[in-house]
Amino acid sequence: MTVLGHIPYISLAGGHRPWPRALVGDEGWHAAIDRLAAGELTLLGLWGDAGTVHMALLDEASDIAVLSYTCNDGKYPSVGANHAPAVRFERAIRDLFGLDAAGSPDTRPWLDLGFWDVEQPLGKRAAARKTASYAFLPAEGEALHQVAVGPVHAGTIEPGHFRFTANGEHIVRLEQRLGYAHKGVESIMAGASLEQAAKLASRVSGDSTVAYAFAFAMAAEAALQVQAPPRAQYLRALAAELERLANHLGDIGAICNDASFALMHAQTSILRERTLRAADACFGHRLMMDVIVPGGVAREISPDGISQVRGLLAEIRKIFPRLVELYDNTASLQDRTVTTGIVRPEYARRFGAGGFVGRASGRKFDARRMPGYLPYGDLAFETPVLEAGDVNARVWIRIREVEQSLSLIEQILGRLPGGKIRVSAEPKRAECEGLALAEAFRGDVMAWLRFDADGRVARCHLRDASWFQWPLLETAIKDNIVADFPLCNKSFNCSYSGHDL
Repeated sequence: MTVLGHIPYISLAGGHRPWPRALVGDEGWHAAIDRLAAGELTLLGLWGDAGTVHMALLDEASDIAVLSYTCNDGKYPSVGANHAPAVRFERAIRDLFGLDAAGSPDTRPWLDLGFWDVEQPLGKRAAARKTASYAFLPAEGEALHQVAVGPVHAGTIEPGHFRFTANGEHIVRLEQRLGYAHKGVESIMAGASLEQAAKLASRVSGDSTVAYAFAFAMAAEAALQVQAPPRAQYLRALAAELERLANHLGDIGAICNDASFALMHAQTSILRERTLRAADACFGHRLMMDVIVPGGVAREISPDGISQVRGLLAEIRKIFPRLVELYDNTASLQDRTVTTGIVRPEYARRFGAGGFVGRASGRKFDARRMPGYLPYGDLAFETPVLEAGDVNARVWIRIREVEQSLSLIEQILGRLPGGKIRVSAEPKRAECEGLALAEAFRGDVMAWLRFDADGRVARCHLRDASWFQWPLLETAIKDNIVADFPLCNKSFNCSYSGHDL
């Protein structure tokens, strides 16, 4: 069964690649909602446009499609009324475009915290700012109190507010309020050149600059019907795996540090630093920013970089197994991580949680495999999956993914083809659209963009995996104690900036 198999649609949009975009009415929109609610499809994204809402859907066995619904009188049927993962998207669409989800269970603002000069800035008629208070959800019971954390946190960390309702140390409810890192990315993208938009995409979330650039480049290439050369495809994968390696090493140590085991943090931080230095030697930038561009890669790998990466692989293979053994044999660590912050497998499936959050709770989804993209189809790797869904499981998924990335990097260096690293990706003087998924270290990043007749970006929407993971953090921390929140939160390591746009 394909995504559009049982969804009646009016017509197909022309120039949308590589998957179809269908224009639907009430019947088709409700049919899609019913299939989401029944668990037959997974929500990939829900975003606004000028008088239109778009919904990307995934059939995890085979297919992807985008549905577009024209909003009469600025309204569309709520997806979130029957499928909870859509609620925050609907709130964001209302904040940005002024399009209302009719029947939504939650009409409070989401990204708009009252700081903007106007309301609904991307809507047809931006409204003057009105001051309004924000009502957190109530909780009833004896001896309950609230603990407010953030949005400003200790250390170098992004802003976000967490409102705990607790009975003593026992957490009854956690409610998040995000949006403090909103930068107006979608507004800035509109009318940008392809080069400008690519730079913006790579700066949405600094720890995933390669993944965002990868997704954006593939979406642009799909729209323009060009393909990066084989050598560029392998260099892209090398950059992506170095980024994944650095982040997983950093996360493993940071989780242990939040469990008061600083030794692991110190040792993995050294390995992360070595990884970033190797990335810099390869591509001239520690975070490999602006390396991946539409049409290929912007710079060739240096010979010294290749030798440094080989040395890095040898060093990690020597040291990392000892650190894994130390983690596994430290009872005080296991006491903090095992059975803490459990995400139930049915929640991970329903929310389409990607990355280590989803895989630690039994959801074996990896964008490198499905829908898949080059060169990963030519490389051998496994997608580790566990069922426990706790902090410990999320650590072990990271450990196994470090091992897989080491193997992938070794394969990439051994098979790196010759040839050019870039082809022309000049926008055509015609409207066209593209969609792509790339696997970041925390899960799948989606990029959707439309070019106008002048060859500029008319609309671009970027969706971080954190959109589907932040809500699960609220369920994971319930029935735990307040002191375990930093540990649980770090085991998720969701992106504020990637979410807030």
